[in-house]
Parts: sequence; C-alpha cells; structure tokens
Amino acid sequence: MKSRPILFSAPMVRALLAGTKTQTRRVVKVQPHASHNPQHAEPRSAGWVWMAHDDRPTYSFATGDFRCPYGAPGDQLWVRESFIHEPADYVWEASVSIPCRPASTVYRADCKGDSRGAGWTSPMFMPRSLSRITLELTDVRVERLQDISEADALAEGVTPKWEPGCSGRLMEAIGGFSFRPAASAYADLWEQINGAGSWDANPWVWALSFKRV
Repeated sequence: MKSRPILFSAPMVRALLAGTKTQTRRVVKVQPHASHNPQHAEPRSAGWVWMAHDDRPTYSFATGDFRCPYGAPGDQLWVRESFIHEPADYVWEASVSIPCRPASTVYRADCKGDSRGAGWTSPMFMPRSLSRITLELTDVRVERLQDISEADALAEGVTPKWEPGCSGRLMEAIGGFSFRPAASAYADLWEQINGAGSWDANPWVWALSFKRV
C-alpha cells in the first residue's frame, strides 16, 4: 500500500466530511491523440489495453503507456486543503509584525463565509502532518468526462440541479426539467474548477472511487 497527496477545494472537503463525496475525477495529463481516441471507446475495448506496472492501473495508446498518478485500489490518498495557523493571542486586525505563538490549525472548509482572504495557506503547501482526511482507493478507471452517470455525479458530492428547461450542454428536457440534474450540477462544478469550456472539451479523466479511512 502506498500513500499519495491529493488536493481538494473547501466545498469538496465539506462533502468529504459529510460523506456525500466518494468519487473524484482528474484530467489525464497526456491526452491520447484523436486518431487513437474514439469518441465512445470503453476501457478494455477498442483502443484500450490495460496493464499492471508496479500494481498501478496503466492505459496504453500508440502515444505510450501512462500510469495512474493516484495509485491503485488499496492505496491511500491524504487530503491537502487550505489552512491557517491560528495563534493563541491572534486578533485579525493586529499587525502581522506582532509575534504570536501558533496554537492550532484552522481549516478553511470549517469556516464557510470566512473573510480572512489572503491569510489562508494554499493546499499545495499542506504537510502530511496537518492532513486530517485519509481516503482509500476502491476503484480506478479511465473514461471521458461527459460519460459520467447520474449515480457517479451524485457520488461527486453535488446537489442535483433541477432547473426549468435545458442547460444545452448535456441534456434533453423532460417536462420542463433537465434530464440529468446531478450531471448538470457536476458540469457546473467542473467549469468552476477548470475554467470556461473545460466541460465541452470532454477530456479523458481518471475516475477515482474511494472510502474514507
């Protein structure tokens, strides 16, 4: 069993803590060339060859073999999130030049609506010793982003988006409501994190399922 870090935003950390998030999707860094990337290819079928290198899922295209950077089922992921050290005698209006003794670590996910702004430390700089959430991988697969099912979208921790009409990105409309409300909400979340147009790009992604340890 190996342990690797993984970053989550504050809203997603709250979903992890609430137990509503049991999956995450991360873009495969090296996307297969279009000629080896059939629109509806499925793992273990056309264009896909699965192998086990160092017990890590690997997919193979003509462009080369690529190992999952997050590990294999049974491996662990420790969560990095935004945090700040709160001194015992800390006053937010006080000058930063006043020496203060760190007393505790405060996590941004626990301070919804907090206004400390630039005081938060990026998740990238969280050491292992401050991580409070450990996840165990239960499944690792590769799929196209837009192939996410309703059940998997719910497992991403989103709230289904029942809206009049159709968003125009994913869905058909039935009775004036979106046909895939959870997937619609996940599409919005994906674009908030990855930028405008990132959903329509429909990249190959690592689909990771996990349980909290």
